[in-house]
Amino acid sequence: MESKLLYKTDIVVIGAGQAGLSSAYHLKKLGLVPGRGFVVLDQSPQPGGAWQYRWPSLTLSTVNRVHDLPGLAFSETLDNDAPQVRANVAVPHYFEVYEKTFGITVYRPVKVKVVCEREGRFRVETDRGFFAARGIINATGTWETPYIPEYRGAEKFTGEQLHTKDYQTADVFKGKHVIIVGGGISAIQLLDEISQVTTTTWVTRRPPLFREGPFGAEEGRAAVAAVEERVRKGLPPASVVSVTGLPVTPAIEAMKARGVLKRREMFSEITERGVQWADGRAMNADVILWCTGFRSSLDHLMPLMLREENGGMVMAGRLATMVAKDPRVHLVGYGPSASTIGANRAGRAAAMELMEYLGLRA
Repeated sequence: MESKLLYKTDIVVIGAGQAGLSSAYHLKKLGLVPGRGFVVLDQSPQPGGAWQYRWPSLTLSTVNRVHDLPGLAFSETLDNDAPQVRANVAVPHYFEVYEKTFGITVYRPVKVKVVCEREGRFRVETDRGFFAARGIINATGTWETPYIPEYRGAEKFTGEQLHTKDYQTADVFKGKHVIIVGGGISAIQLLDEISQVTTTTWVTRRPPLFREGPFGAEEGRAAVAAVEERVRKGLPPASVVSVTGLPVTPAIEAMKARGVLKRREMFSEITERGVQWADGRAMNADVILWCTGFRSSLDHLMPLMLREENGGMVMAGRLATMVAKDPRVHLVGYGPSASTIGANRAGRAAAMELMEYLGLRA
């Protein structure tokens, strides 16, 4: 693509992770021609979405289940030793095979800077040119927007402050005391690894909720319904763990036995050498690792003024992918479709509803 040329198409899909590829598959299946009827833009240099940036120790045996994209099973792209394969290798490989199998052309690396409205169309401005589209399916996920809450004194801390996104290996923390903040699955995984090579303290805002027993289809539907209810009201999505709880796995049982799951309540401020609680207790630390999640990467949509005053968006449509303020915009991988299985279903719903709204279906 030459810089600054204007490309016209019906639908622009922003992001080529699970949700974006699912959307593209269904757009093509419903009759749109890749490159003319729709284009897929992705800012990463190669297939894989956010998975290609995950830490090396995250294997398929420790990651949450990667659900199959429509038309091609994940297992078909794996070798026999799949459970021990690094997730940041296996999932990108799966996505790459998927794109080739179904002829989904992804323009990359293309960074979408801003989306605005011009003369009844959306103008998608990127670092590689401009696109004009009648509809948008946004599938940018959250990886590019790590969230670190603000705490008094953070700027005074002389140690390191890192986020889950920065994590690569526990070995770099040897000989350091690490405070791990967060009650999600990633926090537990990193606490497990780091506590085996150095001393740790686990801090969470709310008491962690551990879930005994299997997490079946009924529980899954209930969790999705709870998140969907929020976004349909225009409230910001809640974290997944706040709905599902933490599954009690053999790894967690081992952590309990080692005494590393002694959770402390959230500190009130950060000091030069560590943290301090409201009652005056203090603790020194070399590293504060914020496993506090991510926010949806939607800043490029700000000119469209889709948000409510509380920061959320009122979502509509069959699976809550349609932005009520502008039905020409669908968000997949947002709210109830943030999981991999939810992203698949949302991709289909978004493609069908958007094509119907734009009059692209007979």
